Amino acid sequence: MSDFISLDGVVQAPGGPEEDTDGGFEFGGWSMPYFDPEVMGGFIDEASQTTDALLFGRRTWAAMAGAWPDRDDGTDPFATHMNQVKKYVVSNTLTEDDLTWNNSHLISGDDQMAQVAALRELDGGDISVMGSPQLVRALVSAELVDEYRLLIEPVLLGGGKSIFPTAGERRPLELISVATAPTGVVMCVYRPGETPPMPVWE
Repeated sequence: MSDFISLDGVVQAPGGPEEDTDGGFEFGGWSMPYFDPEVMGGFIDEASQTTDALLFGRRTWAAMAGAWPDRDDGTDPFATHMNQVKKYVVSNTLTEDDLTWNNSHLISGDDQMAQVAALRELDGGDISVMGSPQLVRALVSAELVDEYRLLIEPVLLGGGKSIFPTAGERRPLELISVATAPTGVVMCVYRPGETPPMPVWE
């Protein structure tokens, strides 16, 4: 999964003022001043190179479906990728008839996490998740996240939606790579790992 995330763990509405105002959230678009096209764009493109499918929650899918089709004029490889790649949307309110964005498929019912787990077993490249905080929390809780790609931004938002469950379970992670953009954004890749042994103090 990939997410823009504030230093205090908020992922809500990084892209624009009207993206997600749930809970009276007033800082929509907070990540945009920190975006660096070269370094952060490269980090995002790196993930797209190995992605065979995208997985979305309903709200994030709808926002993406309203934006990306009009951006693909043949000159932006990432826009082309977004419109051509297979997309799965987890929702019990949408229907197949609602999925007008090219190559979109519905995951619905009471066994959504089981359906996602089955997708992970198919041959092919990565299944990436963008945004979708409610979905990501469910995936983390179900132990279905193999890699966390976090763009940690130098801002505190004081409240908003998070991707992390709050059930009090420990999930140790291993840092795979880290890079820093000129704007102060730290891009970290983590994978599930083991808890380090306690140090022995002499």
